[in-house]
Amino acid sequence: APLSLLLPGIQMLSVQPDTKPKGCAGCNRKIKDRYLLKALDKYWHEDCLKCACCDCRLGEVGSTLYTKANLILCRRDYLRLFGVTGNCAACSKLIPAFEMVMRAKENVYHLDCFACQLCNQRFCVGDKFFLKNNMILCQTDYEEGLMKEGYAPQVR
Repeated sequence: APLSLLLPGIQMLSVQPDTKPKGCAGCNRKIKDRYLLKALDKYWHEDCLKCACCDCRLGEVGSTLYTKANLILCRRDYLRLFGVTGNCAACSKLIPAFEMVMRAKENVYHLDCFACQLCNQRFCVGDKFFLKNNMILCQTDYEEGLMKEGYAPQVR
């Protein structure tokens, strides 16, 4: 059995005026608000269904929640605490699960490592890059490599 669980989600329901108020799983008080949340087969005030780490209101950050070790967590904190880590394709060092990354096909890179592996030029948003023989190359180094191999692009 898996140790962690991505749950089907959080539903926001409007409270019907003619129904008996439901009890909140977070604070144990009756829910008299116009809306309530349903998650984990329980009912919650919008303010009571929060991430155990960062206290963000889970109904506001999406419709999914994560639970492990009796904690209810947002996606970011779940990944930070329990996420799968990997290694950077450029430096081979570990990438923590919560860290932002760049991807090129099946390769994953630290943001700082996402640079041309020949000239070390860092890429900016919108820059072209090429993946050749599992190396990230800037356009200049890629085209120079093509010329050396006899595949020079035709200039007209």
